[in-house]
Amino acid sequence: MSTTIFDFIGGDSGEWKLRNMQLLKGEPLEMVEYLSKVPGSLEKSEQGIWALKGIISNLRYTVKAEKEQLVAIQEDLGRPKATYAAFIPIKKSTDWWNLAQDERRKIMEESSKHTQTGLQYLPAIARKLFHSRDIGEPFDFLTWFEYAPADEEAFEELLYKLRSTEEWNYIEREVDIRLVKV
Repeated sequence: MSTTIFDFIGGDSGEWKLRNMQLLKGEPLEMVEYLSKVPGSLEKSEQGIWALKGIISNLRYTVKAEKEQLVAIQEDLGRPKATYAAFIPIKKSTDWWNLAQDERRKIMEESSKHTQTGLQYLPAIARKLFHSRDIGEPFDFLTWFEYAPADEEAFEELLYKLRSTEEWNYIEREVDIRLVKV
């Protein structure tokens, strides 16, 4: 098994119990009661009601100074007090992918200030981005956040700020799934 490829399996059992699932844009995912995040492979998973696959990859729009800031204060996933999670699969539009890398970076960091916004909520909110576009998955990114129940308001504020940016004009599919650790 790889430690860079993960399956997110929605079904009738798992380590995370669904609190809420909200379709924000595009096609929905089928409702499930639980979600598991498990090490996977590039082989199609036949488990659960649905399974999404993502790969941990390099930070594509982050420069060295931003990465150093993130690493300095980002805490790992799996902290005992972080019993809430959010799993948010996202697909961006063809217009986004038709932009050059430097144009996407300009929108992400100069206009939307994605990294700087996220830094304001660390270390309380741990996060990991999984890439899915290059492996033929229905979403481009699978975003995973973990936080303590006491930090839920801060998490909502973070999402509000990110969703209010130019970058979010390029989102064509987004499902917001909230979970609690079993």
